[in-house]
Amino acid sequence: MRGIWGSLWLLVSSLAFAKLPVLSPFPLPENTVEVGRAANKGWVLYVVKPGDTLAGIAARYEVDPKHIMWSTGLQSDRLQPGQRILIPLTAEKERPPRIPPGVETYRVRPGDTLQSVASRFGISILELVSANPSLESLDRLVAGGVLYVPKKAKGLLVALPEGETLVDLAARFGLSPVQVARANGVENPTELRPGDLVLLPGIQAKTTYQRLLAKQEEERKARLEAERRRQEELRRLAEERRRQQALAQQRALAQQRTREVRRAQTQQPQVRRVSYQEGGMRWPLSGFRITTYFGQRGAFQRYHTGIDLAAPYGTPIVAAKAGQVEVAGWSSMGYGFHVVLDHGGGVETLYAHMSRIAVRPGQWVEAGQVIGYVGSTGWSTGPHLHFEVRVGGVARNPLAYLP
Repeated sequence: MRGIWGSLWLLVSSLAFAKLPVLSPFPLPENTVEVGRAANKGWVLYVVKPGDTLAGIAARYEVDPKHIMWSTGLQSDRLQPGQRILIPLTAEKERPPRIPPGVETYRVRPGDTLQSVASRFGISILELVSANPSLESLDRLVAGGVLYVPKKAKGLLVALPEGETLVDLAARFGLSPVQVARANGVENPTELRPGDLVLLPGIQAKTTYQRLLAKQEEERKARLEAERRRQEELRRLAEERRRQQALAQQRALAQQRTREVRRAQTQQPQVRRVSYQEGGMRWPLSGFRITTYFGQRGAFQRYHTGIDLAAPYGTPIVAAKAGQVEVAGWSSMGYGFHVVLDHGGGVETLYAHMSRIAVRPGQWVEAGQVIGYVGSTGWSTGPHLHFEVRVGGVARNPLAYLP
């Protein structure tokens, strides 16, 4: 058995002799047709015997009859005994690319990542990338695809290029041909064919790895940007839903107020003074003048559900009667900053357009206690207090409850 050095000597010798011209044993015809690199490694000179046919000879040598005709310059497929023909030697039948004995073929499973495969075989991601330099991503592996895993010597795994030998490949990467031959379990380097996988020990695909890392970072940033845009769209849609819900609530409240006004128009009793014992109240302001009264104000104006008491900005507003603070905040119905007190028995008072609120929801206040200050918030044209009295949810004329 020849050793590695003998095989390498044979390879170098064969390459040297391959550069010499090949003398054909038989004069080639002038009309020689080249049939391609795979079918023209040489010719066999054959003397036709009685009974031979072109098809039979072609089948015996596993070549195309046309290749024999082109090589010999025949005009027809008729042969004569004693006639000399040239039979082109065809390439050997294709075989799968050779894989170095220290490299294992791994079929990617669903859910596999480069990190999980590298951990499973106890190698680094860089070593796995070096054995698979054609990878396009560090994150995306196609289930059913093939990964090459170096289990012994680690290095760069490449396919032998057309027209190159193991010696050429080793020289290109600055390696010893003997070192490369040993790492690949090769005794006769001439047996390697283009497309066979060759492991170049110690060579790492650092450039490829850095490129994949950069691509991974770009993809990560792209995913983050896509997620940011998705979250922004979700927030926009949520805000739009809230806006639509607020509008619907405002419309519902407006409709409710319209119903209350209509009920007040049909159910308002004769105005009579109510004593304090019966539910009478005190004025919520001092030093004021009434600018708008309760009831219908004009043909084209809304029904006024309270009375407006004009007073200087910041004038203290007091509770007309003892009760519990039911509402203290901003109103989207035009009341601005307002307070609603629950006096029990279905009786409520409302104080609107405040500049500042001095109580909080749930708090108990006594009659005459300051609950806020005159302002002009909400639907208002100047500093004043809009004061309402409601009984059972229906607006009543406040003057019937005031002294």
